[in-house]
Amino acid sequence: MSIKLGPNRYGKAETRVVRVQKNGTKHQIRDLNVSVALSGDMEQVHLTGDNATVLPTDTQKNTVFAFAKQHGIASPEDFGLKLARHFVDSQPSIEHSRVELEEYEWERNVVGLNSHPHSFIRSGRETRTALVHYDGSRAWVVSGLKDLTVLNTTKSEFHGFIKDRYTTLRETRERVLATEVNAQWRHSGENTEWDKSYEIVKRCLLQAFADTHSLSLQQTLFEMGERVLETCPDIAEVKLVLPNKHHFEVDLSPFGLVNDNEVYWAADRPYGLIEGTVVREVPPAGPAWS
Repeated sequence: MSIKLGPNRYGKAETRVVRVQKNGTKHQIRDLNVSVALSGDMEQVHLTGDNATVLPTDTQKNTVFAFAKQHGIASPEDFGLKLARHFVDSQPSIEHSRVELEEYEWERNVVGLNSHPHSFIRSGRETRTALVHYDGSRAWVVSGLKDLTVLNTTKSEFHGFIKDRYTTLRETRERVLATEVNAQWRHSGENTEWDKSYEIVKRCLLQAFADTHSLSLQQTLFEMGERVLETCPDIAEVKLVLPNKHHFEVDLSPFGLVNDNEVYWAADRPYGLIEGTVVREVPPAGPAWS
C-alpha cells in the first residue's frame, strides 16, 4: 500500500491588527484578528524539508500589517480579498489562499451630549466574521457574525414532540426563547458594499427572530435564513448555528407563590444545539466553506 501526502495548508494564525484612520481630528478604528492559510506546491517541504516554495508565516504576518497601512481596512471582506489575491498572485508556488477574519467593534465614547472624536468603548455586542478563498482566478466570500445573544420573553411554544420512557420534559405553550446567533452567509459575487450588506443581514436576522411566533427553534432558524435570502438577492445561502439557551420556569409553589412565567432559571449547560442551512438555487459553493 503506497503512502502519499494528502491535502495540506499552512499559514499564520490570529494576527491582531488595529488600524486607526485619522480624518482630521475625527478618528475611526478597525480592529481585526486575521488568519492566513496557504496551499499549493508544498510536496517537497513535507517530504524532504526543502523550503524553496515556502513563504514564511512571519512574512504573512508582516504583510497583514503592511497592507493595513498601505490599503487601509474598508471592511473585513475587502481586506481579506486584498490579502488573498496578493498571496496567490505574487508567489508561483501558492495556488490557493484562505483568509479568515474576525472584527471587534468599538463605539465612540459619549462625553456630555457629544460623541468623542478619538475616544472609544469596546462594544459588548457580536463579533463580525469573514472568510475569503482565492485560487488565482476566482474568489469566494462568506460573511458572518457570532455570539449575538437574543431573547424573546413570549410567543414561543414547544409541544407535540416524541415521548418515550426517558422523556420528562413537559409541553409548554409559553416559554422564554433565547439563543446565541452564529450565522454565516455566502455571497454570489464580489461587488458588494460589505458594511452595508452586513447591517442589512444583521437586521433581517434580528427582525425575523423577534417577529416569529416560534413553535420550535428550528422553525425560527428557517424564518431567519429565509428573511435574509428574500431581502438580499446577492446572497446564496445562510448557515445558522443556534444553541438553545434554556430558561426553565422555577417552581415557587413550596413558598406559596404562583409563578406565571415570570421567574426563570437560566441553565448554561447542557443545551440543545440547532444547526441548519437555508439555500437558494445557485452555482455550487466550491471551496467557500472549507
